[in-house]
Amino acid sequence: MRKVTDFKRNPTRPPAPGGETAPAESRTEEVGDARLVEQSRSGDNRAFASLVARYERSLIRVLVRLVHDEELARDLAQETFWKVYNRLDRFDTSRRFGPWLFRIGVNLTLDSLRRNEPPPAMSINIAVGDGWKAFDLPDADPRVQVELAQEVQFILEKIPIAYRMILVLRDLEGFSSAEVANIVGRREATIRWRLAKARDQFREHWERRQNSTQREAGHEND
Repeated sequence: MRKVTDFKRNPTRPPAPGGETAPAESRTEEVGDARLVEQSRSGDNRAFASLVARYERSLIRVLVRLVHDEELARDLAQETFWKVYNRLDRFDTSRRFGPWLFRIGVNLTLDSLRRNEPPPAMSINIAVGDGWKAFDLPDADPRVQVELAQEVQFILEKIPIAYRMILVLRDLEGFSSAEVANIVGRREATIRWRLAKARDQFREHWERRQNSTQREAGHEND
């Protein structure tokens, strides 16, 4: 895969995710995405570095949840930013930049999954009653966090990638249903249906898993 290098070291290419980036001046810190895109199109490397800085972490976080491989996720993010940089002239600045970026990243990831079939991703969202919420640990012990992440990973392994992807984008990353539809290239009605089905599947597997764990604990105490 062609690598994206730092603008400071090679001004003809965008900065690599996770690598060094040119410090953004104060005048660009609060600039909107559309303006940064326009500046990037005009050859302002610092403007594109600012876009990378804004979206790098969230993009990698989503990709890690989909492929469950941080190194692969970083490679995919790097390829995503490279493709985005070379397609800036196609971006409609009247629309939001984030969903467009994530659509490219998700498509690259799905292609990678089809080729390599890596293990499923994990998340730390849980079903609570009839709703969903991000898990807020009362115990700061990192061992508890690891155990919870492993437990949720076990559940999500049972959810197909097409549904898990919707769950990650909608419930974890906070994209609207319309934005998720744009990212994955499906109708909004399809997104809502898949999201509901994904939540139901997760809830069923979660409750079954918890009941099994409680029964095992009860047998141990007998």
